[in-house]
Amino acid sequence: MTDNGTAQHSQNSKHAVIVGAGPNGLTTGALLAQAGWQVDIYEASPHLGGAARSQSLLGEGTISDLGAAAHPFGIASPVFSKLGLEEHGLKWAHSKYPMAHPFDDGHAAFLKHGVNDTAQGLGADARHWKRVHRSITKNIDKHLENVLGPVLRMPPHPLRMVQFGAAALLPARTLANAAFETEDARALFSGSAVHAITPPDKPLTAAFGLLFNALGMSRGWPVAVGGTQAIADALAAVVAEHGGKIHLEEPIEDLSRFKAADAIVLNLTPAQVLRLKGVEVADSIERKMKKWRYGPSSYKIDFLLDGPIPWKNPEVANATTVHVCGSADEIRLAEAEAAAGRMPDRPFVLVCQQQAADPTRAREGKHVVWAYAHVPRGFVDKRAGGLIANQIERFAPGFRDCVIQAVTTDANQLEDWNPNLVGGDVAAGATDGLQSIVRMPSKLGPKTYMASASNAPGGGVHGMPGAWAARAVLADHH
Repeated sequence: MTDNGTAQHSQNSKHAVIVGAGPNGLTTGALLAQAGWQVDIYEASPHLGGAARSQSLLGEGTISDLGAAAHPFGIASPVFSKLGLEEHGLKWAHSKYPMAHPFDDGHAAFLKHGVNDTAQGLGADARHWKRVHRSITKNIDKHLENVLGPVLRMPPHPLRMVQFGAAALLPARTLANAAFETEDARALFSGSAVHAITPPDKPLTAAFGLLFNALGMSRGWPVAVGGTQAIADALAAVVAEHGGKIHLEEPIEDLSRFKAADAIVLNLTPAQVLRLKGVEVADSIERKMKKWRYGPSSYKIDFLLDGPIPWKNPEVANATTVHVCGSADEIRLAEAEAAAGRMPDRPFVLVCQQQAADPTRAREGKHVVWAYAHVPRGFVDKRAGGLIANQIERFAPGFRDCVIQAVTTDANQLEDWNPNLVGGDVAAGATDGLQSIVRMPSKLGPKTYMASASNAPGGGVHGMPGAWAARAVLADHH
């Protein structure tokens, strides 16, 4: 190592410094290292992975995902495929159903592995479901090439973008009410749409419903075997394979020490970039950063149970992801309340049953369950934990009796764990209005770049903001 902490490299190769070892920083580092660059990645935490980390939070023999859990975009990510993460130890695991949506009377709607199979379970809406989803599911890779990048560019598949955009621009509630007759189909669509962390009566939320459903019906919503940490570890293995270095427990507060670097890539959100010393950011981009809005928070609970969740409908236990809220109107109300700064009495709860796909998550008959709710920005009131448990109990009577241990993580604790989750915002910036599609640019200044969920195409463990940052760096250096 040199005196300033960077690795000693050949004088002939370019040198990139990356701040932050989350999936996007690691993706940028892997791509630049593959291209022959000298890469040094600095991470403040003792562990790499950012919000894609796992540990034995609930005791020996358990694996809990501390952040992201199920990965419809991860398995379909073009850059993860290009980097060959499965050749570096990553394995995906699928359950019988990608997603389930239970109702009070005990029946449930299911997103299945295929448009026709899903449609067959939706009764009167079978034909309508196929009409809305068939084209995008059939052409999912082309649609992903269009949407997993900056909006203000010529899409590689213009005709597919036109086909997608006509419906995607709508509020999810508008599309669901116009396209479907049954509550099952409307709720199934709305639950997927509010992964936008925005009320489904807002424009562009239909895009999230279409994409999440199409991914589930084409690629699934898998988990990573052994925990989400496996994704970060595979990315780190690619970095190391090509000579890159990762420096843990090295917080960076001043970039002036890296003046000799050819490129500096920040796996940070705008609020953190503005706190750095020695950062070179164009005036227009600095103004945009100062106006950047962060969205609602998340309140997370990790449960250790003495067995599977006792859903009224036992088939729900066979789904990796479960949307817990009830009707489409209840989903709309819950998201509207959270967006308005009020804690909903019946929040939208996203439950991940990783063991439905990956039995390694616990042993001796125990079950690890991951759950979080969308709550008002900065909400830390402990009653949120009770409201989340109430919602699960509503559709799974006896759930509370199965709980051996519960670990809650409020908005402040999320940010303390990972500073990129500002105020508990897992999307690194509000995803409503124009900010939902026009994210921060990859290039900030003469040799400063940005790669985080604040960049296009946004949140999720897919590495694409990192890929676009790497592309910008390589384009500037031919």
